[in-house]
Amino acid sequence: MNKIYGLVLTTSISLLAMLLSKYIALGSVTLAIILGTILGNTVRIPKKFNSGISFSEKALLALAISLMGINLDFNVLRELGINTILLIIITLIATLAFAIYLTKKLKFDKDLGLILGIGSAICGSAAIAATKDILNLEKQKTAIAIAIVNILGTFGLFALPLLGYLIGFSDIEIGILLGNTLQSVGHAIAAGFGVNETVGQSATIVKMGRILLLTPVILWLIYVVVKKKTNKSEVSSKFQVPIFVFGFIFFSILASTHLLPTYIIDAISYTCKVSLLLAMSAIGLKISFRAIKESGWDAFVLTSYIFIFQILLTVSLIFVIQM
Repeated sequence: MNKIYGLVLTTSISLLAMLLSKYIALGSVTLAIILGTILGNTVRIPKKFNSGISFSEKALLALAISLMGINLDFNVLRELGINTILLIIITLIATLAFAIYLTKKLKFDKDLGLILGIGSAICGSAAIAATKDILNLEKQKTAIAIAIVNILGTFGLFALPLLGYLIGFSDIEIGILLGNTLQSVGHAIAAGFGVNETVGQSATIVKMGRILLLTPVILWLIYVVVKKKTNKSEVSSKFQVPIFVFGFIFFSILASTHLLPTYIIDAISYTCKVSLLLAMSAIGLKISFRAIKESGWDAFVLTSYIFIFQILLTVSLIFVIQM
């Protein structure tokens, strides 16, 4: 009963974000964080709301990440072809490596820099949400990361199709460019089908291929990054794999078996979307404008460099495939 107040608040923010997303290209997830942040910084929220807000932020986020796997079908790899699969893998590894290098070079926050690289390299908000707890990232930094990758993705949605045509790419090649660089699924699909059916289908398939790499990236974070932060003598006793990781892998495997009817998959996907929106609303409510102001611009510059690198590398690899 004590969670109802906070849940009603996060639900209200989520509904408003969904409504506004029809008119604003940032997407409902980003809008949920923005609306929550505005409310949290302008209105003093009574303590009775805290329990429901915390439940949305933690439990519902874990649920959303687990259910997120239902949208991953490993059978999509068959449609991509070996050259495109290699292009996706090379771009992801190179983008993450560049993000890590640039973070060190600019003496930027290591965890924030890494998660900005992950959000750029894989699938924007979803990748950030799925990995933020593994890195133990602060709420303010999570909000900064999600907002920035979505803002850049919105810019890319309009700019990248034009770039593809200026370079002289075919429709399929423009689809590869969009699917391999734009951060969120929504951006890739909107940009692709905004050009034509062929570009849209190509962009969607490549984007799905990128999303499939979220699972190995999560495992890499757990077994490499987290262990480096923990003394070797403490790893076995203190470190535990987050339960949502197992849920995410389970649902992704389940989706690949095609055992579930479409209406069940749609229901799980919808539950995932609603849970994620509630969680992002809650995170927004706990964010401080002061913290965003202190590190937001540097993060934007860093992510812009990463995005440009990702675009240039993808264009170069498409030319290699043509040879």
